[in-house]
Amino acid sequence: MKKITIAFVSASVLALAGCAQTYSAADYDKMANDVIKAGFAAKGIAKIDRLNQDETNKACSAAEMAGKDLDPAVRKSLEAANLKTVKYPADGKFLGDWKKGEKIAQDGRGSTWSDKADRPNGGNCYNCHQISKQEISYGTLGPSLYNYGALRGYGDDIVKYTWAKIYNAKAFNACTNMPRFGHGGLLTEAQMKDIMALLLDPNSPVNQK
Repeated sequence: MKKITIAFVSASVLALAGCAQTYSAADYDKMANDVIKAGFAAKGIAKIDRLNQDETNKACSAAEMAGKDLDPAVRKSLEAANLKTVKYPADGKFLGDWKKGEKIAQDGRGSTWSDKADRPNGGNCYNCHQISKQEISYGTLGPSLYNYGALRGYGDDIVKYTWAKIYNAKAFNACTNMPRFGHGGLLTEAQMKDIMALLLDPNSPVNQK
């Protein structure tokens, strides 16, 4: 879908460019955005504001469109800004119920136009990661998380890093494809705690041999 959209926008902008040669880069950006927005309509809980990009997404999109890596200094600045958005649990407790976490990790539903606003989202974690060896269906876009805690330990530094990575993964890789679950409001704090328990509770099947 992403490649199709980019190709469509590029073709449209080039067609416009053939009509005149006085457009600036900002003009082309505006025309591209207008073309994209014209192809979407608000429906249910899916609103047009989903097309709005923040500074991080704009920079990563521009780099991808240009076929270049993000400038190292820009990347560092964006990651620092994203790290500042991370909110840690007010009660100081990071782990919830790993059994609930497993269900959230397996659940890929939520946030589509046909979903109800009061329905909790799933984490869809298995779409990109292996997590528990009992689950035979998983994606490989992200690294395997099997034995996550057993391999990394259960210290405070690992716990806080894992929370921050789930909350806003762009704090560690500005152009990552991993959703910003906390920052984007995709998962509640309670759901994040349950996912944390799935990864870091020694009794979780994730950390069993």
